[in-house]
Amino acid sequence: MRQIICMNRDWQFTGPDKQVSSIDLPHTWNSVDGQDGGNDYRRCLCRYRHNFKKPAFDAETQEVWLEFNGVNASAAAAVNGHTVCTHDGGYSTFRVEITDLLEEDNLLIVDADNSVSDRVYPQKADFTFYGGIYRDVNLIIVDRHHFALDYFGGPGIRVTARPCDGYAAGDVQVDTWTNGDEGTVALRLLDQEGREVASGEGKSGRFTIPDVHLWNGLASPYLYTAVATLYVNGKAADEVRARFGVRDFRYDPKNGFFLNGASYPLRGVSRHQDRKGVGNALTREMHREDMDLICEIGANTIRLAHYQHDQYFYDLCDERGMVVWAEIPYISEHMPNGRENTISQMKELIIQNYNHPSIVCWGVSNEITISTKDKKDMLDNHHVLNDLAHEMDKTRFTTLACYAVCGPFNKVAHITDVVSWNLYLGWYVPGMWLNDVWMRFFHTVYPNRCLGYSEYGCEGMPNLHSAHPRRGDHTEEYQAKYHEYMLRCFDRNPYLWATHVWNMFDFAADARDQGGEPGMNHKGLITFDRRIKKDSFYLYKAYWSQEPFVHICSKRFRDRTEKKITVKVYSNQREVTLYLNGNKLETQTGGRVFTFTVPLDGEAKVRAVSGSRSDEAVFRYVNTPNPAYKLVKAGDKGANWTK
Repeated sequence: MRQIICMNRDWQFTGPDKQVSSIDLPHTWNSVDGQDGGNDYRRCLCRYRHNFKKPAFDAETQEVWLEFNGVNASAAAAVNGHTVCTHDGGYSTFRVEITDLLEEDNLLIVDADNSVSDRVYPQKADFTFYGGIYRDVNLIIVDRHHFALDYFGGPGIRVTARPCDGYAAGDVQVDTWTNGDEGTVALRLLDQEGREVASGEGKSGRFTIPDVHLWNGLASPYLYTAVATLYVNGKAADEVRARFGVRDFRYDPKNGFFLNGASYPLRGVSRHQDRKGVGNALTREMHREDMDLICEIGANTIRLAHYQHDQYFYDLCDERGMVVWAEIPYISEHMPNGRENTISQMKELIIQNYNHPSIVCWGVSNEITISTKDKKDMLDNHHVLNDLAHEMDKTRFTTLACYAVCGPFNKVAHITDVVSWNLYLGWYVPGMWLNDVWMRFFHTVYPNRCLGYSEYGCEGMPNLHSAHPRRGDHTEEYQAKYHEYMLRCFDRNPYLWATHVWNMFDFAADARDQGGEPGMNHKGLITFDRRIKKDSFYLYKAYWSQEPFVHICSKRFRDRTEKKITVKVYSNQREVTLYLNGNKLETQTGGRVFTFTVPLDGEAKVRAVSGSRSDEAVFRYVNTPNPAYKLVKAGDKGANWTK
């Protein structure tokens, strides 16, 4: 049976400066310069070296494979001086057999290259393209008779599961691929407790699960496991497992998204995979923290932008009940020489992720019309990808995200099954009310076409504040004001198939210098280091989460020059009472957003209470701003105080 040996320890890295250092994986060489602005982070080829002993295996009956789970953006691997593989695409798994090249002492060299290219995506986008081996590297020891390891990095098993008999039972099709014709395959289906619910024999099989437990989103993300065992001469040679969920879904242009026959409005966030000082070399603990925070806010869907994410994070989505939009990095600019790369990345995305019940759609592209010159070739490339996705996966739908100035009549918006738009009306252009106008216009002109919001948001920095927030000022207060409007807007237009906040977390975009901190996109609801939950985070929690809480806004904006201030409280409770310096000020009923007028005379200790939940803040009247603060000019939109 398979043995997996992690090879993350003890590598030698030769960086852009030609200096050699000892490192462990995951690793990127852009964890600092890719986040500091200037659009000058190192995009180049760097070399990784790893010495390893020959693992114990039987050369007569076993093989040894190398597995890379993410090398950005192009990779070339050599073992003992022999090139064993190359790979273009920095976000997916690839493997290669190295059995015959192994000696007692071995040298693995991996060249990782994130250089500018006209054939490997992405090349133009509002995020940093970190270079490095930023996911796990493994040795896999396997019997020479085994399930396929070299088919686009896939798991060798595919499970297609749907409800049947009025959602009382599950219809499950299991398909497997082996590297030869020898042997027989035994198939078993296990429930979440490990009990067998069905079994059979053959490389493919169809089964019925009676009294099925559906994978039902946040309420019940129940997972079964398909087990395929390859027997050769009566002995188990190899085994693969795939978790799966039994569910169905559909979209409706008038009523939005449905899960297992019931209306299930998709309201959630987008996520990039990087962090401050880490880049995209995240640990499992970091992935789990991200998921915990997304769950805390109460989101039920995640757009995993703009590329294939770590398999571990997709697993977490399955376990937590997140509905996922998965996509390839065909983004911003169509490159005629990159067509084959879009196809190979789409194949890898689908084959490697087919079994995840959380994924409901494949994203073909993002904002591709930003700077595309050859529109005919771009449209043809989209049709190829859309047809490919349908051919490879008949159970999921396709989508894409349109650029803000890509009009509703643009041909690219009518290729995939559904469409979403990246719109920042009320941020990059004035008029939050334009969101209502835009979506109602599209819905009127195309009443039978499903529409979603794939990106919306605005910059908000927890050290920038204003009592009179305005568009473009980057204050925490304007970000909250903007999102208050958008949530009410979505309530008024419930036909949207999905909405995804841009973004759950601040992320690095080294080319950025648009106010705020250079090299960063501050549209996140949480800061880049995951330490500060901005006020907008709690607004969404008030709308989406069932966990009782109260939150006082603008707590970081302590020093005020007004004799009366408005104190805003977010809560998912129906009633909130505000206390001022220990005395009851007012009780309000309603929901989500509560506003109180609070007099200021010196220091004011404010406490918001709802049942057993409470939150506290301190505000202080000052004649002039505290000298510890400095005035930060926010373009032509006024000035704000920041510490």
